[in-house]
Amino acid sequence: MTSNFFSTKEKFFDLWAPNYDILFTTVFYQALHKRLLEYVELTNQPNVLDLGCGTGHLLNRLAQEFPYLRGTGVDLSTQMLAQARQQNQHRQRIIYRKGNAECLPFADREFEAVFNTISFLHYLNPQQVFSEVSRVLEAKGHYYLVDYTVRKRKKSLPISPNRIRFYSRQQREEFGQVAGLSCLGHHHLLGPVVLSIFEKH
Repeated sequence: MTSNFFSTKEKFFDLWAPNYDILFTTVFYQALHKRLLEYVELTNQPNVLDLGCGTGHLLNRLAQEFPYLRGTGVDLSTQMLAQARQQNQHRQRIIYRKGNAECLPFADREFEAVFNTISFLHYLNPQQVFSEVSRVLEAKGHYYLVDYTVRKRKKSLPISPNRIRFYSRQQREEFGQVAGLSCLGHHHLLGPVVLSIFEKH
């Protein structure tokens, strides 16, 4: 079941990758990243991870804003990563790797911050993703989770392979508590898209 889930997801995004950066998607993410950056706090030389990086727009934006930033983008889709590498504007500071959010290929406490933008809704085991994020974050590191949210408990929609799932703010906080991450607050970015900021204990 699990291996089939990831294989189906990967094929879905591989097929989508060549046409992912259409005008609507580009405008949407530009607006979302602009709002997100209003809440981001990093040191002078941060090492950050973009989980579910897609075609790499967020890391390019972060590298522009923070000139000494080093970043790693991780995605399940080989074709999304190919697009990200092709569009990489900061090759000396940003790299892309294939990986699974439930089993990240990184050392403990490797990153100052983890970003996760509109990909959490696709994860099969969200609690495991939170645990992995907590593991790779350094002490006092921040997890910036940006995704659609709902007011009630988990809501599932059959509009992608194996469905996508939306979670309430309370559920996000519960995931964080189990993983050793404290929620510092929630912020509306665009419509139902909410940023939740977590800090590692």
